[in-house]
Amino acid sequence: MRAIWKGSITFGLINIPISLFSATRSEELKFRLLRASDLSPVNYKRVAESDGKEVPWDQIVKGYEYEKGKFIVLKDEDFKRVDIEATQTVDIIDFVALEEINPMFFHKPYYIEPVKSGAKAYALLRETLASENKVGIAKVVIKTKQYLASVKPTGDVLLLELMHFTDELVQPENLQLPKNIEIRKAEKDMAKQLIHQMTDKWEPEKYRDDYREAVMKLIEEKAAHPDEAPKAAPKPKRESKVIDLAEVLKRSLAETQKKSRGKRESTVKLKKAA
Repeated sequence: MRAIWKGSITFGLINIPISLFSATRSEELKFRLLRASDLSPVNYKRVAESDGKEVPWDQIVKGYEYEKGKFIVLKDEDFKRVDIEATQTVDIIDFVALEEINPMFFHKPYYIEPVKSGAKAYALLRETLASENKVGIAKVVIKTKQYLASVKPTGDVLLLELMHFTDELVQPENLQLPKNIEIRKAEKDMAKQLIHQMTDKWEPEKYRDDYREAVMKLIEEKAAHPDEAPKAAPKPKRESKVIDLAEVLKRSLAETQKKSRGKRESTVKLKKAA
């Protein structure tokens, strides 16, 4: 893996030299735009709105639209005038209890690797945060954007998880949410039972991107048989609306009980075979 950022974690007078590595990767399918007649790839052009002419890279600058149609141009030297120290440090401001943070604030994780000279301080921070169930709340500048971030332990590694600032979160005041709806005790009891029956251990590897896999299968079929049109898979019928919530809960319970019995029988057969 290649480091995407190098700097240090600071809190109090402690300084830990580190490198950041991406902890996630995108599995999105990438498609090219093609001309239908000969499948020639279609390229994008940088075109000016005012006259429709293509603009070469060396004539492009960065601008901020402070009013409709009015821009302030920022050059590389302008960005360099921003506090350079902030771009090289993960400056921990506070330590807070992890359970106090709304999960909506968390955005994107990065692995933190210490430089050899900072290994002991890294281990000390990791073990202390884990034992206290705390995270460090920090600010860090990556490229040209400042982020709120958390430093938290997971196993042997510290994670830097980028976070949203409060004003970046959209509040739900304008949503039409259900209020003052009467829910019968029998419905609550069946809902609890259904959730209990569907509760399982967290095993992230069992959750797959079904849509991506289906598209990839279609692509493989078309590549193998380019002159044949793949048959569309039949879609399961869905009920248009729920009339009786209690009846649907009963049917759901029966269905999950059937699946649970199937799982148990499969487990027993595997144990006997072993």
